[in-house]
Amino acid sequence: MSIPPDRPATRQRIQQAASGCRTSEGHTWQVLTDHQSWSSAPLPLPTDPAAWHQLAAAGGWQAVVADTPHAVAQDIIAARCAGRSGQTASWCALPFAVPVLSAAATGPGVQALQIAVKAAVAEGLPLGRAVVALTSTGEGRPPAPVRAAATMLRSHAFAVVSVPHDPHIRTHGMSDSHRVRPKTITAGHDLARAVLASARAAWGDPLPAARRPAPLSFDAVVAPEKVPA
Repeated sequence: MSIPPDRPATRQRIQQAASGCRTSEGHTWQVLTDHQSWSSAPLPLPTDPAAWHQLAAAGGWQAVVADTPHAVAQDIIAARCAGRSGQTASWCALPFAVPVLSAAATGPGVQALQIAVKAAVAEGLPLGRAVVALTSTGEGRPPAPVRAAATMLRSHAFAVVSVPHDPHIRTHGMSDSHRVRPKTITAGHDLARAVLASARAAWGDPLPAARRPAPLSFDAVVAPEKVPA
């Protein structure tokens, strides 16, 4: 929403549109957001994963987290029935992409995840480099079906990370991030380390440099009718 649609999306404009955040270790990470309140309707955004890869390359970031809401199992099965390549396969086909599958650490949550895993295996998707995040919805030890599912998933995915319940995030999101519990921060580190280890196992260490798009002139003129929605 902060990138003017009638001007070239240069690296400078993209990075200026991002909100900068500082970590406790002194690092900086950036977030592209719609800057709307939680009650606002979602913006209509591109569904093609290649569009997000292009935006990440144009922004010049070495590592990018794309948070998507689409249902993996439903997408894979629908694509198979229609005889086409689904959105999940398109995400997995991006250069140096590590899929992170998230599910609630409940009976229904892991059941849906197991269906997604079976569908992904049947379609030959790169599940071996995927990382699974099981998010607890309450305090206490996970139920027995969840523990059993986690054991099963470890034989298919690269790693399985348990994310503890954090009432502050559930109520306020990531506002006042200094109030996030230490166990949640530890789980975040574990998740990031698992993704990085998966990428290194698949493509080598050190990882290749991020791709750079062709340079775009600052004085380029883009006709309004050619600007994608």
